[in-house]
Amino acid sequence: MSYSEAKKAYAAFGIDADAAIGSLKGVPVSVHCWQGDDVLGFEGAQSLSGGIQTTGNYPGRARTPEELMRDYAFALSLMPGTKRINIHASYAFLGADKGRIDRDAYRPEHFAPWVKFAREHGLAGIDFNPTFFAHPKMKDGLTLSSPDEGTRKFWVEHGKRCMEIAAYLGKEMNSPCLVNIWIPDGYKDIPADRLSPRKRYAQSLDEILADYNKEWVIPAVESKVFGIGVESFTVGSSEFCQNYAATRGICSLLDNGHYHPTEVVSDKIPAMLAFYDKVALHVSRPVRWDSDHVVIFEDELKEIMKEVVRNDALSKVKIALDYFDASINRMFAWVTGQRSVQKALLYALLLPNEEMKSAQEKGDFTRLMYLQERVKMLPFSDVWEEYLAQQNLDENYYEPIMEYEKKVMENRK
Repeated sequence: MSYSEAKKAYAAFGIDADAAIGSLKGVPVSVHCWQGDDVLGFEGAQSLSGGIQTTGNYPGRARTPEELMRDYAFALSLMPGTKRINIHASYAFLGADKGRIDRDAYRPEHFAPWVKFAREHGLAGIDFNPTFFAHPKMKDGLTLSSPDEGTRKFWVEHGKRCMEIAAYLGKEMNSPCLVNIWIPDGYKDIPADRLSPRKRYAQSLDEILADYNKEWVIPAVESKVFGIGVESFTVGSSEFCQNYAATRGICSLLDNGHYHPTEVVSDKIPAMLAFYDKVALHVSRPVRWDSDHVVIFEDELKEIMKEVVRNDALSKVKIALDYFDASINRMFAWVTGQRSVQKALLYALLLPNEEMKSAQEKGDFTRLMYLQERVKMLPFSDVWEEYLAQQNLDENYYEPIMEYEKKVMENRK
């Protein structure tokens, strides 16, 4: 079916396909840098610690800042829509400072190359994350909740420096920078005291957020059920983070993989929108747990984006990717995840949302189910291909990536 015929099919349900495409083009998706090098960063780390890990050993991992940026730029060129980038503090360009300063002394100038990169590639903004993992100053696996005051103060200072860096990134890009705070703190086995670590974490967050640039920085806290080595107790639980965000007037970040297997983020989004003016989202794909699989065009992703669209929250929900897979070509992983999010957004924009809401309000659940089932057979793929074509892209991104692998990545030994 051609796009013109697809438009007619959607128009029969009161849906303007041109308007859906136009809306999608303006929705920013923040693309994470850490997919390209297995979350190792530029500090010299050879492995991860702190409750996370990257699995797989596909050849061609970026080993230097130059290689990562080259790969990143190539992947971004195959992604449609408006893009931001998302970086961790461990991706600082330290230069002569490498080995001389630690994370509690990072400065905005260490991230100036990222601003240059974002401008050169026409990106809409930069988002930022303090790096509270993979570091020798995690005492007993704890950072901001540590009972050791020296350890806690080190990580508080890191958080403060990150807020300063985020303000710089936001101002330089003329777009507020979302700063996501996630810590891996917790205990492998049953603790005797669950309250004190959470009080220390709240105190640390209060100190980090005591003085930051509210014009250019959007702070968020991210929860998690558990991590490797902290299976029995996580300090930053969902209840803690949501209550902290609500009482401090900041953003709560939802990550697909950070909840119990029977919980779904799609249901949490409208619950959060009832109380928050902004909600942050890390789109991942958990398989049994927070395994950070590459995002694909699956049912839960569709449901997530339906809730974003049908609640008129495209400007309220800050969408970012968060996964790291080293079992397949990393460029392919990057592009597949971003395109999957875009597909899910377009799918949601092409639904007769108002008519379905009306049927629900009237108690006409027969009509509602009919519409929900009927739209599944509408020619979505033709609209998606038109969306790509308008940006000089098509569905075949596999061959360009394989060519890049042969020309560039296979030379990395």
